[in-house]
Amino acid sequence: MDASWVPDELSYAGAEHLDPAFVAAYDRKAGYDAGARIDVDEDLAALAGLDGTLVDLGAGTGTLTLAAAPGFRRVVAVDVSPAMQHVLRERAARAGLSNIECVRAGFLSYEHTGPPADAVCTRNALHQLPDFWKAVALERAARLLRPGGVLRLRDLIFDFQPGETDEVIGRWLDGAATDPARGYTRDDFAEHLRTEFSTFRWLLEPMLDAAGFEIVQVAFRGGVYGAYTCVKR
Repeated sequence: MDASWVPDELSYAGAEHLDPAFVAAYDRKAGYDAGARIDVDEDLAALAGLDGTLVDLGAGTGTLTLAAAPGFRRVVAVDVSPAMQHVLRERAARAGLSNIECVRAGFLSYEHTGPPADAVCTRNALHQLPDFWKAVALERAARLLRPGGVLRLRDLIFDFQPGETDEVIGRWLDGAATDPARGYTRDDFAEHLRTEFSTFRWLLEPMLDAAGFEIVQVAFRGGVYGAYTCVKR
């Protein structure tokens, strides 16, 4: 694409995700250090039987990258944040995982090399793009995959109608953490709503279809957290 009109994804990433001090504590804040592996285990189950190439878009500090790497020949961990990439490289080195390639890029700038991927994952990152660019990013993800390849998408996605906003969002905010060092607080969630681009389920699913995916499994929690397993047609 012509770079003159493609947005700089660093500008959408959120300043905190570029801050080495924040990134150093990211896993604890996101719950991973406390052993919250249910989401990761579900994502790994969606990739069962695949063992070629996995592309992790918006890989962050590598929670899924590191968990999935032993089952794949090649894992490409893509993220726009230098701080996230630094942590991921260190973690991969400590784990002795030589099949992980770290690429500093985003949904709109990553250029795949080698054979088509068997799977693409993105966890809690697509919401950083406005809907126009989400649709573009999903079509680009489809182009990375072989026919029959799997997209595993997990994110903050709204599964309700606009008239239910006050009720559902109020309930979500009420369930936020109280300690900002150990989880996302009410203020964190409010900032997300003001400045990021989580979309409705009934807007996202047509984007997946237009990108060339068939949805084979979907699950929602609390009307705000969604996970999709899709297959490229």
